Amino acid sequence: MSARFPKAATPLSPRARIAVVVAAVLLLAGGSVGYVMHAGQRTKGQRTEADASFTLAGPALYFRDTAGGRVAHQPLTDARTGGARTRGGPACDRFYASDEGALCLRARPGVLPKTYAIVLDRQLREKRRITVPGVPTRARVSASGRMLSWTVFATGDSYATTSFSTRTAILDQRTGYLIKSMENIQLTIDGARYHAPDVNYWGVTFARDDNRFYATVSTKGRTYLVEGNMRDWTAKALRQNVECPSLSPDNTKLAFKKKVSDDAAAPWRLYVLDLRTMRETPLAEKHSVDDQAAWLDDGTLAYALPGAGGRGSDIWTVPADGTGTPRMAVEGGSSPVAVAAPASAG
Repeated sequence: MSARFPKAATPLSPRARIAVVVAAVLLLAGGSVGYVMHAGQRTKGQRTEADASFTLAGPALYFRDTAGGRVAHQPLTDARTGGARTRGGPACDRFYASDEGALCLRARPGVLPKTYAIVLDRQLREKRRITVPGVPTRARVSASGRMLSWTVFATGDSYATTSFSTRTAILDQRTGYLIKSMENIQLTIDGARYHAPDVNYWGVTFARDDNRFYATVSTKGRTYLVEGNMRDWTAKALRQNVECPSLSPDNTKLAFKKKVSDDAAAPWRLYVLDLRTMRETPLAEKHSVDDQAAWLDDGTLAYALPGAGGRGSDIWTVPADGTGTPRMAVEGGSSPVAVAAPASAG
C-alpha cells in the first residue's frame, strides 16, 4: 500500500482520470485483478459458501487457500512446522476471525471493482452482507467478535491522481452501527487537530475492551500509526513510517510493518512495539513484508510473503521478540488467523 504513480503530462478528463485510477488500484491490489475475475467464475461454477461441516473449531490456524480461494485450516500446533489442511471454508479474498465469528471479504465481479463484506457466525453461516466500492485488502475482527473492520482500495477520489486511496469501515455487531468511512474521525497529529482532504485510514486492530484500536493513517505523503478511541471517536498519531498494526492477544505489544528503505522492491520490515516501554524491536524476518501480520499467540507472528514455485503467497511465522528464524507454516496461503477453542471446551 505504498506505491505511487507518475503524474500525467497533461490534465486528464474526469472519465479518463477515473479509468486511470481504477487500473492503478487494481494493480496496487497485487492479484486483486485475478480476484475479481475469479469471483465471477466462482459465482458461476464454484461453491462459495462454507461446507456444513466446516466451522470455527479451534484451536487451529485458519487461512485462505490460494489454490482455490476458499478458507482452510490446519492444527495450530503445526503452524511452525506445516501440517495437513482441512478444506471446505467460504470463498474469500481476505479473511479474519475470532472464536466468536468471522469476516470474509469477497471481490464482486464487474467493470468497477466492488467488495462484499460478509459477516459470519461460528458455523460460518452468513449473518450480514454489505457491498462497498473498491478492492478488498484488510480485514479484522476483535477478540470478542463484537467489532469488525475492513479496508478496500477506493476509486474516484480527486486527490488520488498520484497515489491510492482507501475506505475503512467499522461495524459494531452489538449495536448494528456501521461507520462506512473512518475519515471523519477527530485526528490529532503532533498534539494539534488535523484536517486534510487526503486523509486515508487502513489496517485497524482492536483491543480487548472493544473501544481502543490502532490503525494507519496517511496524509501529505506520510504514514502514521494512530491510537483510536471508539467511544470518543478520536485518534492521535503515535509515530511515523508505520503501517498495518496488529495488537497482541495480551494487548501489550503491537506488530507492524515499518518503512526502512526507499527501495520500492523492499521498503518494509516487521517490527514489534512494546506498548509499556515504547521500544521497537526488528524481527528476524529480513524480507519486505507487505501484510497485516497476525498473532498466533503472545510470542509468535504469522504473515504472508510472495509464494515460491508460482504460488500466489505462502504463510510464514517468526518469533515476536527478534530472535529465532522465520519458518514456512502454509504453502499457498494468505490471511492467517489463529482461532481459539470454544470457551465451553475449557
